Amino acid sequence: MLFNSLSFALFLPVVFVLYWFVAGKSLKYQNVLLLCASYFFYACWDWRFLFLLVFSTLLDYVTGIKMSGAGSAKARKFWFWLSVIVNLGFLGVFKYFNFFAASMAIAMANIGLHVNPWTLKVILPVGISFYTFHGLSYVIDIYKNRIKAERNFIDYSLFVSFFPLLVAGPIERATHLLPQVKKVRTFDYYMAADGLRQILWGLFKKAVIADQCSEFANVIFANSSGYTGSTLVLGALFFTFQIYCDFSGYSDMALGIARLFGIDLLRNFAFPYFSRDIAEFWRRWHISLSSWFRDYLYIPLGGSKGGTWTKVRNTFIIFLVSGFWHGANWTFITWGLLNALYIMPLIIFNKNRVNLQIVAQGRALPSLWEFFQILLTFSLTVFAWIFFRATSMSHAFSYIGRIFSKSLFTVPQFDASRVMVFETVILIIVFIIIEWSGRESQYAIASLARFKRKSYRYAFYFSLILMIYLFMGREQQFIYFQF
Repeated sequence: MLFNSLSFALFLPVVFVLYWFVAGKSLKYQNVLLLCASYFFYACWDWRFLFLLVFSTLLDYVTGIKMSGAGSAKARKFWFWLSVIVNLGFLGVFKYFNFFAASMAIAMANIGLHVNPWTLKVILPVGISFYTFHGLSYVIDIYKNRIKAERNFIDYSLFVSFFPLLVAGPIERATHLLPQVKKVRTFDYYMAADGLRQILWGLFKKAVIADQCSEFANVIFANSSGYTGSTLVLGALFFTFQIYCDFSGYSDMALGIARLFGIDLLRNFAFPYFSRDIAEFWRRWHISLSSWFRDYLYIPLGGSKGGTWTKVRNTFIIFLVSGFWHGANWTFITWGLLNALYIMPLIIFNKNRVNLQIVAQGRALPSLWEFFQILLTFSLTVFAWIFFRATSMSHAFSYIGRIFSKSLFTVPQFDASRVMVFETVILIIVFIIIEWSGRESQYAIASLARFKRKSYRYAFYFSLILMIYLFMGREQQFIYFQF
């Protein structure tokens, strides 16, 4: 069930009405209803994998209680590692087994040994990377004595499976979401109105920007050998806006939907394409994953306390793991390595925490230096996205090779109507202007609530709805569902 589908447009109001008008002020009934709705939502993808979600939830719930009640450090460690190994084992089998099998066969062939790799014909369970990380953060926090084990199974299950974040995040922490799950919630009109506004903006980003960009990006990447360098640059730009508007659009809708039920989720994007360096970009892109790796991998490895070499080593580790988290393909690992190389000068010279505030704060336009910094960071990001989007390393190198050719200085080719391409470019420009204008808010159009003239505000909302209606075609899956 997609957020941008008719079935979800029917599902959400039903759950909303039952939640506020039937469950009422009963916390128990509210949580049971949300949990049932979440399991139904997940089962709509593939009911067979619902067992895996429930098993993972039950495993972490039990091990959390066992760790809290363990009579010795040895027993505590046993339950902790049981949860970690089983969770990562499931993730490894479903997501990475075929990758390792194929890579091993290639390595053996390079030394003259030819083997036939045995692979598993399995479907990747949607959202497995996200709910596995929910559970891992919970058991790690208990093991480190940061939180106590949750005894209420319904509450814990809802923390893991809350449907707005279940299949593509944000990756929540028990310290942030569980207290909200356990707290009585009453309807807040302003919170719900803000949620609807963020859902609208997220749907606009997905249906109007991301899906239109995907039409051209998919064709160009699929037939890159037949296009000029200038066209391939355009394809990389289209994918750059596709992946941002697709993923941040999903996150906006997830946060907005959660607010309809009185729950605040972690912010996942903070206008990353306005970043002045790569370090700032990674503080603003997929924030919940970046902070997860920081807290549960980078800091335990020593963080920045052990000198330059330690910082360099740990930075490479988290970026390589981040790339691998995204998928079982060398293209993702290369994408992670490339970002590690980008950020390395900042790490070595202790410049990675220079740009902590939003660019041009309190000003309408950036300075020329800020504009150059944004343009350089954006260009590096676009180049890295080529590896992320390419189907293989050879595809990526071929794509890049054709960009840096004489055809780079030609007029881009268009298989589709030039009007359609020009229309999409205009939409992207309008989108950038709106994002820039709202960059100091939690999301681009959040500040519209402060407009005193309702006519302007509602005219803008109507314009967004009209564009969604005009551009929304067939239901297109979100990119991050494959991760």
